[in-house]
Amino acid sequence: MSNKAINTSDVKTLIKNNIRNYSMFIILIFIMLIFAVMTNGVNFNPRNFINIFFQNSYVLILATGMVMIIITQNIDLSVGSVCAFIGAISAMLYNSGIGMPATVLVSIIIGVGIGAYQGLWVAFAKLPAFIVTLSGMLLFRGLTYTITKVSPVSLKDTGYSLFSTGIVDEILGTSRIGPWFPMAFVFAVLLLILFFVAEFIGRRKKIANEFEVAPVSIFLTKLIIVSVLTLGLADRFARSRGLPVIVLVLGVTIFIFNFILNNTVLGRYIYAVGGNPRSAKLSGINSEIVIFIVFCFMGGLAGLAAVVSTGYMNSALPQAGNLFELDTIAACYIGGVSAGGGIGTVIGVIVGGLVMAAINNGMVLMNLGPHIQYIVKALVLVVAVFYDIYTRRKSGLG
Repeated sequence: MSNKAINTSDVKTLIKNNIRNYSMFIILIFIMLIFAVMTNGVNFNPRNFINIFFQNSYVLILATGMVMIIITQNIDLSVGSVCAFIGAISAMLYNSGIGMPATVLVSIIIGVGIGAYQGLWVAFAKLPAFIVTLSGMLLFRGLTYTITKVSPVSLKDTGYSLFSTGIVDEILGTSRIGPWFPMAFVFAVLLLILFFVAEFIGRRKKIANEFEVAPVSIFLTKLIIVSVLTLGLADRFARSRGLPVIVLVLGVTIFIFNFILNNTVLGRYIYAVGGNPRSAKLSGINSEIVIFIVFCFMGGLAGLAAVVSTGYMNSALPQAGNLFELDTIAACYIGGVSAGGGIGTVIGVIVGGLVMAAINNGMVLMNLGPHIQYIVKALVLVVAVFYDIYTRRKSGLG
């Protein structure tokens, strides 16, 4: 068979297997362009880009964990209540004077502990994740009301909120260079270098193990598109106030878990357990340990999201975290995660989260009420799940 024939076949297979992920990028761009027309370009304002990340970063962090939960055919309905609970604890810890780094670390550790508690019930006691995490939703909401006495926990100073709404350039005192603040480009270049290294390593491993890989032309095109989008986003930040701290945190989080899913044995086990649990078990994979670890990851990320959301609100509210789980699950399904498990990517759910963020932001700029936003979210979620089921049936997977 000629190389040309192989490449043509590879391209068709690549597009067929990843059409949902590619379509999400197209839909995101399409939505941004539509709202650009309807808002006279206000949604492309550099300051608006920063606000989008300030307002939606907690969803993107939670979605990074939720994608692994759904891939393994589970669900976590407790993340909103867990965020409220850990957020209240973190505010109290910060007010006690332990400092912000220690507050973040302890919050993540508490989250991992909560994830381990729920993971034990799901993985080893074999209780349905829906029931366990529904119980967790009620439990941690009740604990939040108990420790806060149903009153907001105010923060002693603005140091906490810098984690969520701070700007790296302002913290470091970086001087403006022409129309830009430089730290956004510095971080973008470093992130792209790490991304390129991970992609090349992953590609070499797949070739060495005789897995199917995309043709070189498609692979390079993907790298170019990611580079353009990353540098374009950096330009938006740099033209406003500079690089938001939360974007730095989010970028590192996405890189770590994207690397785990795509380039580690654990990542392959997660997909195997979600794709066909019985086959994974027969292959010698300890599915209980895999599911337990995934819930620990989700708990740790919920702890991180709790700090982010508390910092954005500048206080710990007893009712915080309301509907966080629904926004997170919606971001996952919109981002190409399969309702049947075994399919999904971190990058995909981030794009799905940004699609929802772009829609919400556009409607706010148009002065549409929350009731309209709920209706649109509902319709987008139903269409996304229908699209998943339709494409799986068409390809013979469901």
